[in-house]
Amino acid sequence: MKANNQVVLITGAGNGIGRTLALAYAGQGARTILIDKNKESLEQTAELIRSAGGLLMPLTYALDLSEAAQIESFFAWLREHTDRLDVLINNAGLGAWKSIYDLSVDEWDYVIHTNLRASFLCAKESAKLMRSNGGGSIVNIASTRALMSEPNSEAYAASKGGILSLTHALAASLGPDGIRVNAISPGWIENGDYSQLRPEDHSQHPAGRVGKPDDIARACMYLTDAGNDFVTGTNLVVDGGMTRKMIYIE
Repeated sequence: MKANNQVVLITGAGNGIGRTLALAYAGQGARTILIDKNKESLEQTAELIRSAGGLLMPLTYALDLSEAAQIESFFAWLREHTDRLDVLINNAGLGAWKSIYDLSVDEWDYVIHTNLRASFLCAKESAKLMRSNGGGSIVNIASTRALMSEPNSEAYAASKGGILSLTHALAASLGPDGIRVNAISPGWIENGDYSQLRPEDHSQHPAGRVGKPDDIARACMYLTDAGNDFVTGTNLVVDGGMTRKMIYIE
């Protein structure tokens, strides 16, 4: 699965899964367009791509995805730099982990706007570029927390559940324009020091290990490969089997 000559837009590319996605696509020969709220982290990702010998240098743009006006300005800027877009990966996301009794409306809105509304707006504007060039692929990064929850995760869970519904709605709407839309729901993906994980962290997964950002990158590569044009409207759960495991306390 190659991304040669693809133009790929990745949100939340400053660290974690987003940075790994940026490096993976650039390494496959894609021209990457990277956005993140943290300008310094974004430039660090770009420098890693340059250091790895990427043939096509990334374009970077810092913005706050919770602000609709900033998204609009970004796409106006993007249209000045390219008339083509093949892939959008809506990866950026955050949460507000606090009791529902303490969660404010502003905190709720910030999570929903950053995770869900931004995914819609980026998909809408990206689809305009894709349609004019015969189609493309959109991948929305959701979460297994769209399917199950822990306490104090209401805003995050609602935003990720909304992303799953948005995904199949977009797939139906954009299919006639040759645009495929899919979601990936990661489970535990360790972005820190993998060597510090405990044996029990790994053994509780049916797959026998905790996930890595590379696992999500490979899933994205599959979904955005032009040869997989029969896959749209789906949610690919990448969680080592955890959401299918029954838990008993003895």
